[in-house]
Amino acid sequence: MIKITKANLDDVYLISDVGKISFLESHGISGPDKDIKQYMELAFSLEAITKELNDKKNNYYLIYYNDRIAGYSNIIYNAANPKIESPNVTKLDRLYILKEFHGLKLGTALFEFNIQLSKENKQIGLWLYVWTGNKPALSFYQKAGMEIIANTSFKITEDHSNPNYWMYKVY
Repeated sequence: MIKITKANLDDVYLISDVGKISFLESHGISGPDKDIKQYMELAFSLEAITKELNDKKNNYYLIYYNDRIAGYSNIIYNAANPKIESPNVTKLDRLYILKEFHGLKLGTALFEFNIQLSKENKQIGLWLYVWTGNKPALSFYQKAGMEIIANTSFKITEDHSNPNYWMYKVY
Protein backbone atom coordinates (compact mmCIF):
# COMPACT_ATOMS: atom_id res chain seq x y z
CA MET A 1 0.00 0.00 0.00
CA ILE A 2 1.30 3.45 -0.99
CA LYS A 3 0.80 6.48 1.25
CA ILE A 4 2.05 10.04 0.61
CA THR A 5 2.08 12.56 3.47
CA LYS A 6 3.28 16.14 3.90
CA ALA A 7 6.49 16.29 5.91
CA ASN A 8 7.00 18.51 8.95
CA LEU A 9 9.78 19.27 11.42
CA ASP A 10 9.21 15.94 13.18
CA ASP A 11 10.47 14.27 9.98
CA VAL A 12 13.88 15.96 9.90
CA TYR A 13 15.84 12.82 10.88
CA LEU A 14 13.94 10.69 8.38
CA ILE A 15 14.51 13.13 5.52
CA SER A 16 18.19 13.50 6.41
CA ASP A 17 18.74 9.73 6.51
CA VAL A 18 16.79 8.94 3.34
CA GLY A 19 18.49 11.82 1.53
CA LYS A 20 21.98 10.59 2.41
CA ILE A 21 21.25 6.99 1.44
CA SER A 22 19.46 7.90 -1.80
CA PHE A 23 22.08 10.41 -2.87
CA LEU A 24 24.84 7.88 -2.28
CA GLU A 25 22.89 5.20 -4.18
CA SER A 26 22.25 7.43 -7.20
CA HIS A 27 25.26 9.78 -7.21
CA GLY A 28 27.94 7.97 -5.22
CA ILE A 29 30.07 7.37 -8.31
CA SER A 30 29.69 10.92 -9.64
CA GLY A 31 32.82 12.24 -7.95
CA PRO A 32 35.63 11.56 -5.53
CA ASP A 33 34.50 9.96 -2.27
CA LYS A 34 35.64 12.98 -0.22
CA ASP A 35 33.56 15.35 -2.34
CA ILE A 36 30.45 13.16 -2.23
CA LYS A 37 30.82 12.77 1.54
CA GLN A 38 31.30 16.52 2.02
CA TYR A 39 28.24 17.33 -0.07
CA MET A 40 26.07 14.82 1.78
CA GLU A 41 27.20 16.10 5.19
CA LEU A 42 26.20 19.64 4.23
CA ALA A 43 23.09 19.11 2.09
CA PHE A 44 21.51 16.47 4.31
CA SER A 45 22.60 17.69 7.73
CA LEU A 46 19.89 18.08 10.34
CA GLU A 47 20.54 21.84 10.30
CA ALA A 48 20.14 22.09 6.50
CA ILE A 49 16.97 19.99 6.43
CA THR A 50 15.50 21.88 9.40
CA LYS A 51 16.17 25.17 7.62
CA GLU A 52 14.49 23.87 4.45
CA LEU A 53 11.47 22.56 6.36
CA ASN A 54 11.10 25.95 8.05
CA ASP A 55 11.21 27.76 4.69
CA LYS A 56 7.61 28.06 3.45
CA LYS A 57 8.70 27.83 -0.20
CA ASN A 58 9.65 24.15 0.28
CA ASN A 59 6.97 21.48 0.09
CA TYR A 60 8.32 18.15 1.29
CA TYR A 61 6.31 14.96 0.89
CA LEU A 62 7.13 11.50 2.21
CA ILE A 63 6.16 8.31 0.40
CA TYR A 64 5.58 5.09 2.29
CA TYR A 65 5.20 1.56 1.01
CA ASN A 66 3.50 -0.87 3.39
CA ASP A 67 4.11 1.59 6.23
CA ARG A 68 7.88 1.78 5.50
CA ILE A 69 9.50 5.01 4.38
CA ALA A 70 10.49 4.61 0.73
CA GLY A 71 11.49 8.14 -0.25
CA TYR A 72 10.51 11.76 -0.47
CA SER A 73 10.20 14.77 -2.73
CA ASN A 74 10.47 18.53 -2.43
CA ILE A 75 8.82 20.97 -4.80
CA ILE A 76 9.05 24.75 -4.99
CA TYR A 77 6.32 26.77 -6.70
CA ASN A 78 7.05 29.83 -8.83
CA ALA A 79 10.71 28.83 -9.15
CA ALA A 80 11.92 30.77 -12.17
CA ASN A 81 14.45 29.21 -14.50
CA PRO A 82 16.48 31.31 -16.97
CA LYS A 83 15.61 28.90 -19.80
CA ILE A 84 11.84 29.08 -19.18
CA GLU A 85 9.87 32.23 -20.03
CA SER A 86 7.12 31.89 -17.43
CA PRO A 87 7.78 32.42 -13.71
CA ASN A 88 4.77 30.17 -12.93
CA VAL A 89 6.75 26.95 -12.96
CA THR A 90 7.48 24.43 -10.24
CA LYS A 91 10.96 23.17 -9.47
CA LEU A 92 11.14 19.53 -8.51
CA ASP A 93 14.01 20.07 -6.12
CA ARG A 94 14.29 16.46 -5.01
CA LEU A 95 12.66 13.15 -5.74
CA TYR A 96 14.40 10.29 -3.96
CA ILE A 97 13.29 6.68 -3.77
CA LEU A 98 15.44 4.23 -1.82
CA LYS A 99 16.95 1.58 -4.07
CA GLU A 100 15.25 -1.28 -2.25
CA PHE A 101 11.90 0.16 -3.44
CA HIS A 102 12.85 0.61 -7.09
CA GLY A 103 10.58 -1.20 -9.53
CA LEU A 104 7.44 -0.65 -7.45
CA LYS A 105 6.34 2.49 -9.38
CA LEU A 106 6.74 4.64 -6.26
CA GLY A 107 8.76 7.21 -8.18
CA THR A 108 5.95 7.47 -10.70
CA ALA A 109 3.34 7.83 -7.95
CA LEU A 110 5.32 10.57 -6.20
CA PHE A 111 6.13 12.35 -9.47
CA GLU A 112 2.46 12.36 -10.54
CA PHE A 113 1.45 13.53 -7.06
CA ASN A 114 3.82 16.49 -7.41
CA ILE A 115 2.53 17.28 -10.91
CA GLN A 116 -1.02 17.38 -9.54
CA LEU A 117 0.01 19.72 -6.70
CA SER A 118 1.81 21.93 -9.20
CA LYS A 119 -1.29 22.18 -11.40
CA GLU A 120 -3.48 22.93 -8.38
CA ASN A 121 -1.14 25.84 -7.62
CA LYS A 122 -1.65 27.31 -11.09
CA GLN A 123 1.75 26.35 -12.41
CA ILE A 124 2.25 25.76 -16.15
CA GLY A 125 5.09 23.27 -15.92
CA LEU A 126 7.73 21.55 -13.85
CA TRP A 127 11.52 21.62 -14.17
CA LEU A 128 14.45 19.92 -12.47
CA TYR A 129 18.17 19.21 -12.52
CA VAL A 130 19.36 15.70 -13.30
CA TRP A 131 22.94 14.44 -13.36
CA THR A 132 23.87 13.40 -16.90
CA GLY A 133 25.37 10.18 -15.54
CA ASN A 134 22.17 9.09 -13.80
CA LYS A 135 20.80 7.05 -16.71
CA PRO A 136 17.89 5.49 -14.77
CA ALA A 137 16.66 8.95 -13.70
CA LEU A 138 17.06 10.35 -17.20
CA SER A 139 15.05 7.48 -18.62
CA PHE A 140 12.39 7.85 -15.92
CA TYR A 141 11.93 11.58 -16.55
CA GLN A 142 11.91 11.22 -20.33
CA LYS A 143 9.22 8.52 -20.08
CA ALA A 144 7.27 10.96 -17.88
CA GLY A 145 7.30 13.51 -20.71
CA MET A 146 10.14 15.73 -19.59
CA GLU A 147 12.51 17.18 -22.16
CA ILE A 148 16.12 18.31 -21.84
CA ILE A 149 16.20 22.08 -22.31
CA ALA A 150 19.80 22.92 -21.39
CA ASN A 151 23.10 21.74 -20.04
CA THR A 152 24.17 23.10 -16.69
CA SER A 153 26.53 22.31 -13.86
CA PHE A 154 25.68 21.23 -10.32
CA LYS A 155 28.20 22.22 -7.66
CA ILE A 156 29.05 19.35 -5.34
CA THR A 157 31.98 21.09 -3.58
CA GLU A 158 34.24 24.05 -4.28
CA ASP A 159 36.49 21.69 -6.23
CA HIS A 160 33.92 19.50 -7.99
CA SER A 161 30.84 20.03 -10.14
CA ASN A 162 28.80 17.49 -12.08
CA PRO A 163 27.35 17.99 -15.54
CA ASN A 164 23.58 18.17 -15.31
CA TYR A 165 20.62 18.69 -17.58
CA TRP A 166 17.75 20.99 -16.95
CA MET A 167 14.61 19.09 -17.86
CA TYR A 168 11.17 20.60 -18.28
CA LYS A 169 7.61 19.40 -18.70
CA VAL A 170 4.82 21.71 -19.84
CA TYR A 171 1.26 20.84 -18.76
